Amino acid sequence: GDDGVMIIDATATPVAAQGVIAKVREITDLPIKYVVLTHYHAVRVLGASGYKAEGLEQIIASKDTWDLIVERGQQDMDSEIGRFPRLFQAVESVPGLTWPTMTFTGEMTVWMGKLEVKIKQIGRGHTKGDTIVYLPSQNICFSGDLVEADAACYSGDAYLSEWPQTLERLAAMKFDKLVPGRGPTLMTPDTVQKGLAYTRDYVSTLYQAAQEAVAQGKDLKATMAHARTRMDPKFGQVFIYEHCLPFNVTRAHDEASGIRDPRIWTAERDQQMWHALQAD
Repeated sequence: GDDGVMIIDATATPVAAQGVIAKVREITDLPIKYVVLTHYHAVRVLGASGYKAEGLEQIIASKDTWDLIVERGQQDMDSEIGRFPRLFQAVESVPGLTWPTMTFTGEMTVWMGKLEVKIKQIGRGHTKGDTIVYLPSQNICFSGDLVEADAACYSGDAYLSEWPQTLERLAAMKFDKLVPGRGPTLMTPDTVQKGLAYTRDYVSTLYQAAQEAVAQGKDLKATMAHARTRMDPKFGQVFIYEHCLPFNVTRAHDEASGIRDPRIWTAERDQQMWHALQAD
């Protein structure tokens, strides 16, 4: 904007945020006034405090994301750091949970000088708090992890039956460019639609496989084997596929079994999942 900078999603730690700050400073000396959290996962938010020295005024998130932090913030933080310690560079620099200073329900607008920024919830998918950020004047969208490009879609806290409909709403907005949660920026209307179609195919294939398995009375280990027959040929080579699959299948099995809201991940639950998947 004319008077400041907005960061969409923080890094995993304040030390890691210094790399982003350095890139921003190659472009502008304006203060970094806003950090918007598109959802709550520790790896996406715990670096927010790193921007305080750069002029940070507000950390913005949906009320649903705030509620998730209240409900499961610490457990998720402990679980994620245990799962991928390499992503939490200098984890000792994290002062604690990241708390939004401004929340909204549905939609809000931030004016950055003459630049209008829309922050909007269009439905649940990756989490219940999912938020997109877009610039009407440039028709660019920042989707957070609602959309991935050539990468696995982490679904451990997802609403898999709702995610495709949320993507349909996003597709109907017809953005010219879209920055996904992972993967390359989608630079044309055609690649935007392809990225949306890829994400929709991933989550739909996952959930359909789990529904089939649950209908046949399969346990988690057998559901994993069945899901692989559907998922591996299409997605087995994409980024972080193997890492995400156990958590994705576990959530898909839960949702297909009638557990509407994602259960809280803890370090103990992670271990229980691995035990179930490796059981004889």
